[in-house]
Amino acid sequence: MSTVQKVAIVTGASQGIGAAVAQAYRRHGYAVVATARSIPPSDAPDVLTVAGDLARPGTGAHIVEQALDRFGRVDTLVNNAGVYVEKPFTDYTDADYDLVTGVNLRGFFDVTRSALPAMLAGGAGGHILCVSTSLVDRANARVPAALASLTKGGLVAATRELAIEYAARRIRANAVSLGVIRTPTSPRDPGGALAALHPLGRMGEIDDVVGAVMYLEQASFVTGEILHVDGGQSAGF
Repeated sequence: MSTVQKVAIVTGASQGIGAAVAQAYRRHGYAVVATARSIPPSDAPDVLTVAGDLARPGTGAHIVEQALDRFGRVDTLVNNAGVYVEKPFTDYTDADYDLVTGVNLRGFFDVTRSALPAMLAGGAGGHILCVSTSLVDRANARVPAALASLTKGGLVAATRELAIEYAARRIRANAVSLGVIRTPTSPRDPGGALAALHPLGRMGEIDDVVGAVMYLEQASFVTGEILHVDGGQSAGF
């Protein structure tokens, strides 16, 4: 039985879903590289924190370099970092576009492009996991979020493409597609409007997302899958 410790990079890991996912990987014995625009240093020997803005070219490569310098390998990349701006389409500004595409698309591209060679060099395969939204599958007139659909829809398409491109080299690619998840920074929904967006009648919890992520991490025969964690939202009402 191998005693080599696997390594997961988790973006957007300073709070909320990303922080919980990072902790879950640690519980499963992984060393974790946790990154966010602002994140405090860690004294834990199995955790490396790297601060950086993924929208800036070169940040993703720097994160992977730091992971290799500290732990010598990369096995999993969780592309959790994302920006969500909800506006009617014609109200979006150039600054909104640059912000959302910079993090959601440029960030994904930069860090994934660097992580894949590290996974290939290790010879044991790897796993790329992206966080998307069910608005990609089912638009909602009450939720004007075209930039989210544009960017996260791109991640869904790229996830499927990478799954096929790298399957023969033992690298899997999957995604979780989320409904509205209750996090420390999300509205508490006292009137129930957010819960009502889901057929199950409630908001999702962070643990719902963590469970789905860890299922995909351990499901060695699953690749190219977009797992909806959305209370039935993508299926419709």
